[in-house]
Amino acid sequence: MKLNEKHVLVCDCEGTMSIDGTALAKACGPATGADGELKVATHLCRRQVEEFQRVAGIAGQAGETLLVACTQEAPLFLETVDEMDRPPAIAFTNIREKAGWSDAAKDKKASTNLTAKMAALLNEAAMDLAGAHSVSMKSSGVTLVLGKGEDAVAAARKLSGRLNVTLVLEGAKDVPPPPVMEFPVFAGKVTGAGGHLGAFQVAISGFIPAKASSRGTLEWEGQPQAGTSECDLILDLRGGPALFPHADKRDGYYNPDPGNPALVAEAIFEMVDMVGEFEKPRYVDYDDKICAHSRSRITGCSRCIDNCPAGAITPDNERVKIDPYLCGGCGVCASVCPTGAATYALPLGDELFKRARTVLRTYAKAGGTDPVLLIHDADQGEEAIGLISRMGRGLPANCIPFVVNEVTQVGLDLFLSAAAYGAAQCLILLPPKRREEALAQEGEIAIADTVLDGLGYGTGRIRHLHLDDPSAVEDALWSLAKLSPMPQGDFLPMGRKRAVMRLALDTLHAGAPNKVDEIAMPKGAPFGTVTVDVAGCTLCLSCVGACPANALRDNPDKPQLSFVEDACVQCGLCAKTCPEKVITLTPRLSFKDEAKRPRVQKEEDPFHCIRCGKPYGTRATIDQLTNKLKGHSMFPGAALDRIKMCDDCRVLVQFEVANPLAGAPKPITRTTQDYLNERDEMRAAAAADMRAKGLTPDNDDKG
Repeated sequence: MKLNEKHVLVCDCEGTMSIDGTALAKACGPATGADGELKVATHLCRRQVEEFQRVAGIAGQAGETLLVACTQEAPLFLETVDEMDRPPAIAFTNIREKAGWSDAAKDKKASTNLTAKMAALLNEAAMDLAGAHSVSMKSSGVTLVLGKGEDAVAAARKLSGRLNVTLVLEGAKDVPPPPVMEFPVFAGKVTGAGGHLGAFQVAISGFIPAKASSRGTLEWEGQPQAGTSECDLILDLRGGPALFPHADKRDGYYNPDPGNPALVAEAIFEMVDMVGEFEKPRYVDYDDKICAHSRSRITGCSRCIDNCPAGAITPDNERVKIDPYLCGGCGVCASVCPTGAATYALPLGDELFKRARTVLRTYAKAGGTDPVLLIHDADQGEEAIGLISRMGRGLPANCIPFVVNEVTQVGLDLFLSAAAYGAAQCLILLPPKRREEALAQEGEIAIADTVLDGLGYGTGRIRHLHLDDPSAVEDALWSLAKLSPMPQGDFLPMGRKRAVMRLALDTLHAGAPNKVDEIAMPKGAPFGTVTVDVAGCTLCLSCVGACPANALRDNPDKPQLSFVEDACVQCGLCAKTCPEKVITLTPRLSFKDEAKRPRVQKEEDPFHCIRCGKPYGTRATIDQLTNKLKGHSMFPGAALDRIKMCDDCRVLVQFEVANPLAGAPKPITRTTQDYLNERDEMRAAAAADMRAKGLTPDNDDKG
């Protein structure tokens, strides 16, 4: 069978899964083959490895991809294709723990759901998904070890054979000196830290080196100094608070419990390999053009900054700056961003929604009912599903695992889209380490709950499952109440976050039990309208320039302010920017057609210049300025009429009247030549006067 031009191999793992090849091929949809039937192997990794080699050879010769529905034996399959002359590209997916190994297989009524789930997982795995962008970090092995006693010295000695180590002891007492000074040892107190793998900066006060003649215990000599240590890696064994918030997300920083030798040994084991150049995914893409953070030094939305647990997002003038080296990939910023300026890039673009569409539509078309989308990560979530399937009852037949990089990356857009594609419930398998980060996601779930309840679908369809105990998760999944079915809608998830949400909302509204025109939303929801006090509005259009979502618009042909409710994210920048304070926000979700079209808030005829007749402003603006400046000393009498003139006429009038601020004329500067010319003129005049009297001047040539 081939899916999306990929050869597919399925194995029932020595008969431990009940797989109907014909039914599964039909459920997958676009299957190809001699008779359209999927031949299910029984022991593909051992007794039937020749079949794997045969299909792999065909795929390799054709330059196509081979998809194997087994992840446990992936190393063996990879080793096998490596020995081929033309090895194919190979991908793997897990239908055993996620579908086949389930007590639901004992129920004939659930067999359709199980087959539909297997088909959904295969179709998802056959998709062509683009990889994420990445950033590079270089580490040369310069390591700073922080500690208080002998355990820090011992750890530094273990690392010094592979890394360039410096040890700083904080408050150390009675610490025996190492027999060989394999690394520099200092005393000092850490006062601050910053940076990332390959570029850490640690501020240290009271920095003083160990005395070479230390005998029984380490002693120190010299004058204490303050400075900054630059390093690539940090091993923090001080036992106190970590140097960074959410330190587990800071690559290159290790903060194990010094009282737990196993954790310390694990950190040392990892650190010795942290030399070289490392690629880190660029988890978040950012489009500053639609960011609602700030305009004209007025702050609007700060959700990403407030909720980033790693401190990787900071204000940057009117935008925000996301440091990809500090970003831990939790995706909370993308989840809470109302405009879609911050988008999660693992996977890129809209591929997460395409995966959800493929999974849920395949399941529905194959006859599956009441789908429950179980969102989990590839770490603890995957492990928990494996334990449930191996040691317990497995997943219910209608529970479809949906793996993401971090469960906290999903938000309102995916919740609404999954519901619109037919998911009866959407459950997020929340690991304990993500508990705090999920607080922002709780707000997104509450908004989705409000929308679904307002449309008549009820509440409780989207919620967290806390992954403290896999057996408790298993019990919760098997005891889920059956809810009313959702409409099996379909739409292509194209465009930005707002566009995808609107497509999902329209689909949900079309099949809603309660087709309301409007739903009241809680404060902070990214939907709503603005109300403009028309009497006080002067059509200055400051709000238009401040609006990041283009919800408030002007008209280039005449003074007019219009509003598109569907685009409004309720960031509040318009209300904060308005000089007249005539704008108020009302959170709500409207399904009316008029919400998608520009709605005129206020318009006026332009005011015409009283001198040349050119239109240049609005009557409300000119009238307000005239009233405010009436009686002002700078605009006495007819001078007030200049407010009613265009910018050109205003300048002309200024030169037609005497300048009231002008002083006395300044005297012309006299130069030496001016004095010489004046002297010559006086001499010539005196000579002429003497000649007129019949006298001969002394300097007359006729003398």
